[in-house]
Amino acid sequence: MTTSRATPRAAATGRGRAASREPRPAYECDACGHQPPKWVGRCPECGEWGAVVESTLTGPTVSGRVVSSRAPAEPARPIATISAAPARARPTGVPELDRVLGGGLVPGAVVLLAGEPGVGKSTLLLDVAQQWAAGAGSPSLVVSGEESVSQVRLRAERMGTLHDQLYLAAENDLSAVLGHLDAVKPGLLVLDSVQTVSTPGTEGVPGGVTQVRAVTAALVAVAKERGIATVLVGHVTKDGQVAGPRVLEHLVDVVLHFEGDKHSSLRMVRGVKNRFGTADEVGCFEMHEGGISSLADPSGLFLTRSADPVPGTCVTVAMEGRRALVTEVQALIGATVAGSPRRTVSGLDSARLAMVLAVLQRRTERLTLHDREVFAATVGGIRVVEPAADLAVALAVASGGLNLAIAPNLVAIGEVGLTGEVRRVAAVPRRLAEAARLGFRHALVPTGCGPSASGVTPENMRVMEVTDVRSALQCVARVSAE
Repeated sequence: MTTSRATPRAAATGRGRAASREPRPAYECDACGHQPPKWVGRCPECGEWGAVVESTLTGPTVSGRVVSSRAPAEPARPIATISAAPARARPTGVPELDRVLGGGLVPGAVVLLAGEPGVGKSTLLLDVAQQWAAGAGSPSLVVSGEESVSQVRLRAERMGTLHDQLYLAAENDLSAVLGHLDAVKPGLLVLDSVQTVSTPGTEGVPGGVTQVRAVTAALVAVAKERGIATVLVGHVTKDGQVAGPRVLEHLVDVVLHFEGDKHSSLRMVRGVKNRFGTADEVGCFEMHEGGISSLADPSGLFLTRSADPVPGTCVTVAMEGRRALVTEVQALIGATVAGSPRRTVSGLDSARLAMVLAVLQRRTERLTLHDREVFAATVGGIRVVEPAADLAVALAVASGGLNLAIAPNLVAIGEVGLTGEVRRVAAVPRRLAEAARLGFRHALVPTGCGPSASGVTPENMRVMEVTDVRSALQCVARVSAE
């Protein structure tokens, strides 16, 4: 009688297979999905802190396993037979927000609105909820996790947003939020903010990476299932990014950034991601005692109107998304100082100002700036960092240094290179059209961007092409003398 005996290798293999089916600890990054071999405080793949969590893997870890097919819930259909009506945007009643969203809110869409504390996110969304309740034919629900209903009621009373179809709730539990959705059946849900809501079935503290991802995923699923337009308020980090895992921005349909200086009344909503429209739109708003209102024509906020021309000022046209904004740049040249003179900017890029000063010092003959203090700023609190404002900054500095006033009806558009040349920039016809609409009659543009290239000249505007900073200063002198 022969007795079979397992070889040591077979026994070891069997033990290894049995062991692979036992639960074993594993680690995965919540932000990017990377699986490090052990727990680390910072993910080595994406660099996110506190995103690596422990999970449990069961079953064999054999790659290439067979996945069986199943019948789909809804068969695939020809694209021409699918109706696009459920994805039509509905206006919110706030024109500037509709401009950024691409026409309004789409039923079932999830929007993430992020911004710094106190910039006006809650005020804007309370106005949106009021407009929705008054005109959409369905209730709107505002759930606050940071304020009580009485505090929100005081703000609504100040803004005049007291509609019978506008519902308020103060909750920090996801189950309670879903219960309010069952009771109210709203068409619009505003959750302020997503970092304050947690679900008991998920590990982690409220606002943590795991909790934020679980809450957002659940709300996205509910919004898609019931066709509820949902707006989530998100916190931002010190560098202005949306707080939480990066996957949060991938879960939602639209990502908006609410920007603005607390010392200025101007606020801007900038589109970062939009599945239903363009992602480069910008909406302008004005904060006041009664709340917030849309600014359909904000260009007048960034200009100073004076009876007599003042040295050290020049006007340019900045592009915020696809919107052209006429903006004034001011420069003040201080006295000569020993050592390192100050270079102070407000609303401009300090690095580009330093470059422009170096070009003016090198490429012009009568201007000495290396030992003088220079202060440069924009008007109205707008921030202009695009290279197209270089020529206006250079002319404003030269105007202040030479005490030469620039004609008030002249705009300058162009990027300045290190050799002093004026380079081409984008959207010059749109910039010129906006300047002509506001009454400007002279424009300096780079060579190849004038009427000879585009074939279009704004009415009652004289467009002059310049090759470098020196020729731009000569054109400014001729126009000012006329």
